[in-house]
Amino acid sequence: MKTKEIVDELTMKRAITRITYEIIERNKQLDNIVLAGIKTRGVHLARRIQERLEQLEGISLPIGELDIKSFRDDVKVEENTTSMPVDISGKNVILVDDVLYTGRTIRAAIDNLVSLGRPARVSLAVLVDRGHRELPIRADYVGKNIPTSSVEEIVVEVVEVDGQDRVSIIDPS
Repeated sequence: MKTKEIVDELTMKRAITRITYEIIERNKQLDNIVLAGIKTRGVHLARRIQERLEQLEGISLPIGELDIKSFRDDVKVEENTTSMPVDISGKNVILVDDVLYTGRTIRAAIDNLVSLGRPARVSLAVLVDRGHRELPIRADYVGKNIPTSSVEEIVVEVVEVDGQDRVSIIDPS
């Protein structure tokens, strides 16, 4: 098994800053946005985007935490620890996740989101898009496109959970 770091701490910070600038450029009304981080690492990435938006634009956006386990089609869990601080009806919600792969996590997140209200628009920000979609889902904001083979694994580590910021690719062969 080979592990290779492909994104270091500085590169991750730059990717999050780039995503933040793209959000500013593409959204005329920043005060109508709600960030929704997909647990676990997506929540921490959403907080970082929120902090950068506050630094750059002086606006503090609300952040929700989406627990998608009970909405997945492969594993059923009854407990749902989703928290959304505001009504999302009529809002532009930006889902935030660490890795976009098959699209199934995002589908579950959208199901969870619409169970909470009817957003005006839902868009997607991901740190890493690795391809191999099984559903017709694409990210609106991408930190890094990292083409992979289906046997490789992308591991995102964030300092809040893992003690360091980095993205690695693991090749089991």
